[in-house]
Amino acid sequence: MRALVTGGTGFVGANLVDGLNTAGHTARVLRRETSRLDALDGLTYEEVVGDILDYDSLIPAMEGCDWVFHAAAVSDYWRQGTARLYEVNVEGTRNVLQAAQTAGIKRLVYTSSMVALGIPPFGQSMDETHEFNVSPRRFPYAHSKHLAEQEVQKAVRNGLEAIIVNPAVIIGPRDVNNISGSIGFLVARGWVRFYLPGGVNCVAVEDVVAGHIAAAERGRPGERYILGGENLPVRQVIDAVVELSGAPRPLFTLPRWIIEPAALAVAAAQRVLANRLPFDADQVRMSGQTVYVRSDKAIRELGLPQTPFRLAVERAYRWFKQNGYL
Repeated sequence: MRALVTGGTGFVGANLVDGLNTAGHTARVLRRETSRLDALDGLTYEEVVGDILDYDSLIPAMEGCDWVFHAAAVSDYWRQGTARLYEVNVEGTRNVLQAAQTAGIKRLVYTSSMVALGIPPFGQSMDETHEFNVSPRRFPYAHSKHLAEQEVQKAVRNGLEAIIVNPAVIIGPRDVNNISGSIGFLVARGWVRFYLPGGVNCVAVEDVVAGHIAAAERGRPGERYILGGENLPVRQVIDAVVELSGAPRPLFTLPRWIIEPAALAVAAAQRVLANRLPFDADQVRMSGQTVYVRSDKAIRELGLPQTPFRLAVERAYRWFKQNGYL
């Protein structure tokens, strides 16, 4: 199969190209003129210049392809702005879906996020049936992915065989833009001096890639599949990085009541530093939540692997050390 990967120069996209290489498929990467190609080092792929916001560039990019993996998105919206977030994540997705229908693509897999499902009650986990329950102002990234999923469902009703996958927090190599692994970078460099009170689901990028390819092969159109791994307290995530890196262990756990004042402080710092921090106030607020998920459906229908969290962290840390990022 020949597959077009949007967002192929990013974390998930580059690992998808690696997975397609390994599986014997032909990967084609859609990239902008200004895109960095660091994440794709050592991989084999066709290259086409275009942009998901330029509809006319998408039809020729898809020519001759069987599958489209739509992984392009704005994740670091605090750096690029909320307007840009919605433009890329919602309007860009609409363009890709329309182009795929025009180009006669057999299957499209949309890379959403577990946060597009909302936030479960504290200490509980959610599955694909959970209804979105987050204020757009509180977490615009999650809202943008929720709206993009609605665009996918419209396309399915119009006859496109599209499948949604919802990865949890992804751990692995090639995160050269420091998006998914930002907390790990900060911990490894000794900049995190306290534990956060929340919890999160962490999944190996290799498992996320396997889930994407399996979705293209046998996922049911219109269905969501959570691509998750282990539900873990943030403290346990931090400790794993501390043990691998030798960084100083945080001294205490932040009480939950201090999260909102800390978020306001981060918002003020972002204004002073022109949004150069690797996280924003919304993420600080989310750190007090337990965003736990269940991946039973993806395990059952897609054969989603379940790499142990510790092994995923070791693989990621080794890659970043070997490639000079730590």
